[in-house]
Amino acid sequence: MFEPEKLALAGKWAFIIGLVLAVVAGILFEAEEWVFWVLAILGVIVGLLNVTQAETQGFLLAAIGFLLSATALNLIPIVGETLSQILEYVAAFVAGAMIVVALKALFETGRK
Repeated sequence: MFEPEKLALAGKWAFIIGLVLAVVAGILFEAEEWVFWVLAILGVIVGLLNVTQAETQGFLLAAIGFLLSATALNLIPIVGETLSQILEYVAAFVAGAMIVVALKALFETGRK
């Protein structure tokens, strides 16, 4: 039904589109709710299709590090509004993927 190659390609495109949208929207828009939703949904797709079980721990650690760093950078006035907005959008994208990967890890742990 679903070919693995096509799913992998869809996951790669979701990742690329998510990052490009986060940067472009961060430059053009200020905290648009629809952008956060689109990025979160793209993140969910990336979490489902791109992150394997072997990559789970590294992905979750990197995602936590990114989210904490992005939050800390938002507190520094020199960073600028545009970079702050881009980081918020990327954080929404990463959070969508992170939720899926964390749930997959929890279910896998519970099955053992």
